[in-house]
Amino acid sequence: MIELTLHTPASEARELASRVKKRRLALHWTQAELATRAGMPLSTYRHFEQTAQISLQGLLSVASALNALDDFHSLFASNTWSTMDEMLAESQSKRHAR
Repeated sequence: MIELTLHTPASEARELASRVKKRRLALHWTQAELATRAGMPLSTYRHFEQTAQISLQGLLSVASALNALDDFHSLFASNTWSTMDEMLAESQSKRHAR
């Protein structure tokens, strides 16, 4: 059976902010330390963790500070699916890789 999950921009933003926070904590960094490394005010970073709202430039700066900027390279890469089965197979292989 195929599992479908409803993704909304708000839910994806919250999940992303949560993953950033988990990575920050895994590095034993404070919010202030990550904000400094990202070149942004602490209040801006704190607002991101609390509300999941941040500018694209801010998000890229945070990703760079966490050495995760390369993760953005495939964000809008074109897919070459010919059929729905190919798309589903790719989706399932990505899920199993996690």
